Order: sequence, then structure tokens, then C-alpha cells
Amino acid sequence: MTYGLKTEAAFDSAHFLTDYYGKCENLHGHRWRMVVYLDQPHLQDEGTMRGMVLDFGVFKEKVRALAKELDHTFLVEEGSLAPATIVALESEGFTLTVLPFRTTAENLARYAYERLQAIGLPVCQVDMYETPNNCAIYRP
Repeated sequence: MTYGLKTEAAFDSAHFLTDYYGKCENLHGHRWRMVVYLDQPHLQDEGTMRGMVLDFGVFKEKVRALAKELDHTFLVEEGSLAPATIVALESEGFTLTVLPFRTTAENLARYAYERLQAIGLPVCQVDMYETPNNCAIYRP
């Protein structure tokens, strides 16, 4: 038996897929929807969170903080643009988030999972919606 929580947050970001031969090789944007699930075998038994997996306020704050980091940024796969292009975009005032992976929904779901787990959340799954009807799921 386990207990779980779920919350979600959304962010708007642009990206493109390198070495992809279709529409997504061009710069485009998404309203990404990130759904995060927690899983715990036991409820907390002390303090203000007694009887809870985690306070929903704490959970929502951490998930929304990650979404805020990615909101209105250009998600760029490291090495996919020439250094001069990066400099030019930044000098024009664009905000870039350079990531060490291809910026697919699958990789972004894993990234969110790893970031949230690293700050102590008992994450068991992240769904990353690229469109209202299509999402990638990451479960370790």
C-alpha cells in the first residue's frame, strides 16, 4: 500500500529538435504542462505534516518553481547552435536555458523528475505534455 499526491504546473518555452527531419526541426513553442506524482509507503507521523505525504503547499511551490525557471525561455540543446548564435541571442535580450540533452518531451520529463527528486521530493512519475493531447511519461 502506498500514498500519493499529484500536482501540475505549466510553462511556455520555445525549442527545436536538432537532426530531426520534420516540422519540429524549426524553432517553435509549446505550452508545456508538467504533471508530477509523489509516492510514499507511509504518511509522516510527526510535526505539522503528520498524516500527510507532504503539505500540498510545499509540493506545489517546488513544482511551480521549476516551471518558473523554464517559463518564457528558449530551451537549447547544448552544442546545437554555434557559440556566436548563442551570444547574438543573449545580446538581443533573449533568455536561453541550455540543456545537456535533446529537448524532447521525454527528456524534459526525466529532467523534471531528476531535479525534483534531487531536492527531496519522493517523485515516482512525471508526465510532460507537449500539446493538450500528447505527453511523455518518465518513471524510473
